[in-house]
Amino acid sequence: MVSTVSFARLRISFALSLLCVLSSAIARADQWTAPTQEELSMTSQAGAPGAPAVYLFREEITVDHLHMYSEYVRLKILTDGGKDHANVEVKYVAGGDMGFSITDVAGRTIHPDGTVIPFTGKPYERMVVKAQGFKEKAKVFTLPDVTVGSIIEYRYKVRWEDNMYTSPHWIVQNDLYLRRGHFSWFPTDRELVTSDERGQMVSTLAWTPILPPGAEVKRTELPGSNLSHDGSSQIDLVVHDIAPSIEEEFMPPISSLGYRVLFYSSPYRNPEEFWKGEGKYWSKRRDKFIGPGKGVQAAVQELVSPSDTQEQKLKKLYAAVEGLENTDYTRERSRNEDKAEGLNAVHTTDDILARKRGSSDQLAQLFVAMARAAGMKAYLMLVTNRDRTIFLKNFLSFDQLDDDIAIVEVDGKERAFDPGSRYCPFGHLAWKHSESAGLRQTEGGSTLAGTPGESYQASGIIRVANLKMDETGVVTGKVDLKFTGAPALKWRQKALTDDKETVEREMKEHAEHMLPGGMDVKVLSIDKLDQYEEPLTVALSIKGPIGSSTGKRLLVTGDLFECNSKPTFSRDKREMAVYFPYPYNARDAIRINLPPGFEVESVPVNKDVKMGKTAAYDIKAVADGTGVTIRRNLLVGEIIYLPAEYPDLKAFYGQFEAKDQEPVILKVAGPVQATTGSGQATSVESITLPTTQSQTQKP
Repeated sequence: MVSTVSFARLRISFALSLLCVLSSAIARADQWTAPTQEELSMTSQAGAPGAPAVYLFREEITVDHLHMYSEYVRLKILTDGGKDHANVEVKYVAGGDMGFSITDVAGRTIHPDGTVIPFTGKPYERMVVKAQGFKEKAKVFTLPDVTVGSIIEYRYKVRWEDNMYTSPHWIVQNDLYLRRGHFSWFPTDRELVTSDERGQMVSTLAWTPILPPGAEVKRTELPGSNLSHDGSSQIDLVVHDIAPSIEEEFMPPISSLGYRVLFYSSPYRNPEEFWKGEGKYWSKRRDKFIGPGKGVQAAVQELVSPSDTQEQKLKKLYAAVEGLENTDYTRERSRNEDKAEGLNAVHTTDDILARKRGSSDQLAQLFVAMARAAGMKAYLMLVTNRDRTIFLKNFLSFDQLDDDIAIVEVDGKERAFDPGSRYCPFGHLAWKHSESAGLRQTEGGSTLAGTPGESYQASGIIRVANLKMDETGVVTGKVDLKFTGAPALKWRQKALTDDKETVEREMKEHAEHMLPGGMDVKVLSIDKLDQYEEPLTVALSIKGPIGSSTGKRLLVTGDLFECNSKPTFSRDKREMAVYFPYPYNARDAIRINLPPGFEVESVPVNKDVKMGKTAAYDIKAVADGTGVTIRRNLLVGEIIYLPAEYPDLKAFYGQFEAKDQEPVILKVAGPVQATTGSGQATSVESITLPTTQSQTQKP
């Protein structure tokens, strides 16, 4: 009895101590801060020249015991562009058992003379995404009378349901300079010691810090807690003078680069133990779902022939999976809809096959099941979408892994397949899954692995224009576009989610962006949208003025498809690696037939430019008695160029981009009005695109 009473007293003492600590933290967050004279008068920030605004202070506090997160911001407006920060938008998931809510919104504006204008308005809600069983909303409010020199302050709280567990991710660095920041988390025993679905204890709260020198996450035992038993504690980070995150052309995902702290709970002592242990359990669960079961086995027997090679079998199975509905691009069915169709819950790949539909991940798992049923070694791989982030081995969490792909051994060699990416060609990966990393199955377990890259030959666009020009400088004719690989996949998946009119309108806008201004562009056809093994083809008709008139001469940009292009790399120095989405090739051919009285005075000199063995460019212009033909090829064979390689890369792009803008000079008998007129065109003699030598080998 005595021990019971003592324990109760200890619990009460601890609760009171914890309440005092939390109350103090929350009280601080609810107070406004008096600005200093230096803050009121400041016009710039050392270390961030030209910055539109600067964070004077930013604080985030997460209190699990209260199911609450609060944010407090003090921000100085330095330029007109910085005034946009007066419009605050807080996104959150609304409704249901896993819903959040935004409360206690408050704010004020302080002018440079010290005048305070409180926010008295009411935030309004905006729907961001609404899908079956899911709603993402935003709480939006605008701080009053913000001018250059103002200081704005605001705070709000995010609350969640009692049955929810959440852990913060501290994003320390963003697009504005941070003078001082404070991040704090009060986890409870439930977060520190839990039981997973296998009944094993998951303890030891840990974190992956990506921070500047001198910044340190500190964990403090609260009064009455016992850190040796993972009791309640306070975790803090104080930072100061954090420069804005670097934003340059063609960067890796920005969320992977900035200073941040990622929390996780794990009983493992190191990353090797975590990925081996959890990976083995993940693989077993996936194998239980994959099977293959009797339904998959029967379907495979009907699809393939014993005389088929492994390649032939796999192509048939891939086509069968691609032919099913991918609900990531349509919609998921409700439980009642499935019940009305006589369908049970999804427990195995047999259930996916019976439905003739599934999510991207489910279809990838079905493809693995079918390959196994055909007698082949097939494995699932869970990869990071590198359009979103970069895989971090030391972050012990499956949250960084996004999508399933398949690894199949074909004729003794493993190859990667992406059946969950709708319309991805056989034997290829969507670019976001190529040259990425993740966790893959092996015989009897799993291992961390990378995914293969794609060749520059896999993704490209061919642009062919056959045009006839009249006496006023107006051209009329046809443009044919041919997309392969990643560019084709982008348009095909867009056609799955948008209607025909939307796709045609965006294709028209895409062409207008390439061609000279004032062009009348019409989409004649978009073909082979669902034939993923074939190039996607687009036919356009165009009519409009080209070039600029200088008396009796007309100057036409050599490659009409590049006339609106801007320099890709403008900075002299580079902090981050250049990170292209995918290697690619681009091939252009333009034929301009001239009217009587016009002749070609000069064309750009042919030019070849190379950057080692990773990139190449060539352009050739040929004039004859009736017109001029320009052919251009560009090949980029790598996706990553390190900062040390940037000067060479910038020089390479600078050379060919300048060459693209060199004009063809047409000589005429009289003055030309290149921007007016509506001459009628006659039939255009077609041209043939030969395969250039630079296309047959990697540059």
